[in-house]
Amino acid sequence: MDSSALSACEAIDAMNSGDLSSTDLVDSCVQRIEQLDPVINAMVVRDLERARAAAGEADAARARGESLGPLHGVPVAIKDLQPTAGLRTTYGSPAFADNVPTEDAGIVARIRAAGAIIIGKTNIPERSIGANTVNPLFGATGNPFDPTLTCGGSSGGSAAALAAQMVPLATGSDHGGSVRIPATYCGVVGHRATPGTVPFEQRSMTQNFYSVQGPMARTVADTALLLSVIADRSTGTTPRDPMMFPLDARQFRSLDPVDASMLRVAVSEDLGGVLVSDAVRQTFRERVARIAPRVAVCDEHPIDLRRAPDVDWKIRSDIFVTQYHAEAATWDDAFNPNIRQSYDAALQMPMEEIAAARRVQIELNRQVQGIFDDYDVLLCPGVSVAPFPWIDRNPTHVDGVAVENYMAWLALTSSFSVVGHPVTALPCGVDPNGTPFGIQVVGPMYGDRHQLGIAAALEAIFDADDELRRPIPDLERLATLDAGCRDARM
Repeated sequence: MDSSALSACEAIDAMNSGDLSSTDLVDSCVQRIEQLDPVINAMVVRDLERARAAAGEADAARARGESLGPLHGVPVAIKDLQPTAGLRTTYGSPAFADNVPTEDAGIVARIRAAGAIIIGKTNIPERSIGANTVNPLFGATGNPFDPTLTCGGSSGGSAAALAAQMVPLATGSDHGGSVRIPATYCGVVGHRATPGTVPFEQRSMTQNFYSVQGPMARTVADTALLLSVIADRSTGTTPRDPMMFPLDARQFRSLDPVDASMLRVAVSEDLGGVLVSDAVRQTFRERVARIAPRVAVCDEHPIDLRRAPDVDWKIRSDIFVTQYHAEAATWDDAFNPNIRQSYDAALQMPMEEIAAARRVQIELNRQVQGIFDDYDVLLCPGVSVAPFPWIDRNPTHVDGVAVENYMAWLALTSSFSVVGHPVTALPCGVDPNGTPFGIQVVGPMYGDRHQLGIAAALEAIFDADDELRRPIPDLERLATLDAGCRDARM
């Protein structure tokens, strides 16, 4: 049985009914990895033999009638930023090429405790900084819809592996869009939760909206299921994160049905004037026109987050000094230029500018929160430009406008990192180039469960419309292509 195309929820139901074994599911995923990863280069560290053995143990436990975790026997891919005990964690950097941690990160421990099977690690840009998944250790990860194009980043390997049916679930993390951008470019789902929802024991500073760990999958229900596991405070190691708050993560295992016809939807194609290409604007308008008749209210909303990219750049630079100051002197000329650019900018930045940016940050947070006095969700495009060739680290111009720095073209996602609101990246058909188009579904802080329910209602609308349905790459064609990405070293 070729079960690699099943969602996690479908696979769990099939295993519970006896129609599918964990062994069959893992074998099907392994077959996809071996067939397609030479072209895509998403699963850069593999643990296939141990995964097969774990699947056999999972089947035996099920046969004995043992108590099973919510992800029992389900293969999961882990972003190569998150340490895995006994399995290489390289951070996409030659400096960590042979690093084998002795302990799991908290997110990984919780996934194991839920009965999941770790099948491998997914590719990232070096140290996970950048929206194009290319690093000097493993090279580039290609987009499953066209391997010459970027899959986005920094959770690009996870998104590509999901789209190519290598795994039903994968982890990501999101600083300025690192879950949402690759989810948009690869046609899958990703959720950036309210900061503090998912414990993050590796954070480098106590209180900020950045660096959240997040779930990725092909459906909203699967994404919510994985969120219920990685946000759980009662399994795996005891979380030690000063940002986390009391939460019963089991709430995400079932989402309340939402009547889409009653939804009040605000829309914005550019958040008041941030950089967005004309092509993305046009596609977004066409998608909104198809969504509008299916909801109660669908209004263009006068949100203004034009100050957010500047705030993001200054706060990001401040955070980078905190995170990297102890090692900056060891960086060589080949080290990730994105990190160096932010770090060097911070050293030249007066403290007064950073302090002023933090004051603007709270003003923007309150502005976005105010939207939900009158609307249930805000919709906007997922990324400002269509997928571009991965050989270009990032776009230098958008419709003739120069991109100021490596973050300037990402304002549609980074602006929500600034304000801290939860966002679900949701596939919404394809663009005129035939590559995935996606939207961001933004909700009020701490309202993740209801927001995911709304995203599921929108997903159901999209599934019934050929123009809006989640796209699926041509995997058979993909298997015939040359393995160009694997040999690309940057």
